[in-house]
Amino acid sequence: MKNIIKIITENLKLFLILLISALIVGFFIGKSTNQHTNQDVHQLESTHQHIDELTNQVWTCSMHPQIKQDKPGLCPICGMDLIPLTSVTSTEDESNPNEIVLSESAAKLASIQTMIVSKGVPKKTLYLQGKVQADERNIALITARFGGRIEKLFVNFTGQQVKKGEKLATIYSPALLTAQKELLEAISFKESRPSIYIASRAKLKLWDLSDDQISAIEEKGEPQVYFDILSPISGTVSMRNVSIGDYMKEGNPLFKVIDLNKVWAIFDAYESDLPWIKTGDKIEFTIQSLPGAEFSSPVTFIDPFINAQTRVTSIRVEVNNSDHKLKPEMFIAGKLNSKIDGGSEQMLIPKSAVLWTGKRSVVYVKVPNRQSPSFRYREIVLGPDAGAFYIVEEGLALGEEIAVNGVFKIDAASQLQGLQSMMNPDGENVSSGSMVGMDMKSESTKASPIEHQMIKVAGNCEMCKDRIEKAAKSVRGVQSAEWSIEKKMLHLSFDKNQTSSDEVQKAIAKVGHDTEKFKANDSVYAKLPACCLYERMNY
Repeated sequence: MKNIIKIITENLKLFLILLISALIVGFFIGKSTNQHTNQDVHQLESTHQHIDELTNQVWTCSMHPQIKQDKPGLCPICGMDLIPLTSVTSTEDESNPNEIVLSESAAKLASIQTMIVSKGVPKKTLYLQGKVQADERNIALITARFGGRIEKLFVNFTGQQVKKGEKLATIYSPALLTAQKELLEAISFKESRPSIYIASRAKLKLWDLSDDQISAIEEKGEPQVYFDILSPISGTVSMRNVSIGDYMKEGNPLFKVIDLNKVWAIFDAYESDLPWIKTGDKIEFTIQSLPGAEFSSPVTFIDPFINAQTRVTSIRVEVNNSDHKLKPEMFIAGKLNSKIDGGSEQMLIPKSAVLWTGKRSVVYVKVPNRQSPSFRYREIVLGPDAGAFYIVEEGLALGEEIAVNGVFKIDAASQLQGLQSMMNPDGENVSSGSMVGMDMKSESTKASPIEHQMIKVAGNCEMCKDRIEKAAKSVRGVQSAEWSIEKKMLHLSFDKNQTSSDEVQKAIAKVGHDTEKFKANDSVYAKLPACCLYERMNY
């Protein structure tokens, strides 16, 4: 213990020097640290202040761009968080006030792609359904030209094959007996009064007696009691209305004979398909009951009338059927590859480039010579649907560059900026001050007129899907219609200012499909192909 005290006493001066040195070093380190801390706090406060200045510009709702406020919060319509307007687009000194200018990063995130407008030959593949029908020009209806009784019948069933001039039945007729006697009496006046003889002979000929039968009566010199009814053509007996012993009156139908060596293939085409179909176009088709067999024939006739119930017209092709494989009422599926207007070049743009509202067709044209991607709203006039493309009638020039992918995102950015857009064609900007405190009723009046609904529609197959969607899209104001085979539900988007769900359902019911509110006409349903005969809905 005494040694320790002695050591401390001897080195007291050294300990004091070390302690003072440590205090001085600590003082300077603490001052430097405090200075850096104050600088960091100042920089952080400055950053927060800068962020506040940016976010205080305009806050809006991504779903309701008419909402503009000077601070963050919730959308008064849908309750979504408001987003800063400045986060969507950037500006450029040279840009026009009507242009939407995107930053490079925003354009990449939106996956925006463009193309140069050019001309091409419009082509489209149409898929058509139909049935085999008998050639109406090769149908013979045999009627009773005079009254009488059927004594013999040579055609015992429908479907029997007969040849031209073959006996169909034998008839006894008192009226025919009297006409023969008149002819035999007129023979004696053949030289002196030939007109009586000619008239008597013409009367029998008008009653379907052949020249050979009439000459046989004259040679025999006495009337025949029984006469044969002969087939006027070769073909198949499709109707037999008499039996042995039946009495018939003048004008009664007896037999119908159809020549099936040539038949018609009748296809149904919608109104929107007609610009692509012309006489001479070749249709390739297959028949469900003849798997593997393929047929091809040109269009020979386009019905000038539209069916008021099904909204389709008939397209006819003629097919040789010497082997009688094609039978009337067989279902057929055809494909037609067509060029419009004789193959002349037209201005074409992809469907993905067009925003369609029902009243307007909108594209976004890229502004040249801009450092950042810039686009301008443009309304155009579309021609016929050309498969994956639209024909442009007015509004674009060759060589212009348009957006073909990410178009909806450009339009959304335009709406957020209050520029011209699909739902705001006049580009009327609404100030943030006037929007604050606006009641819900006022907001609803400016809300989008596009309505989305799910509608139950009965059907079975891809043919049903095509028929249902085409019927829905034929209604003015419908933007999109997609029917699910599995769920039997139609996803519908339409402009409620132009049409309604009921109008669309009525159009679908007219083509033969029950909807949740309207039942299809039984006669239209019965004409659907066999694969489309779904289970009817209960009401």
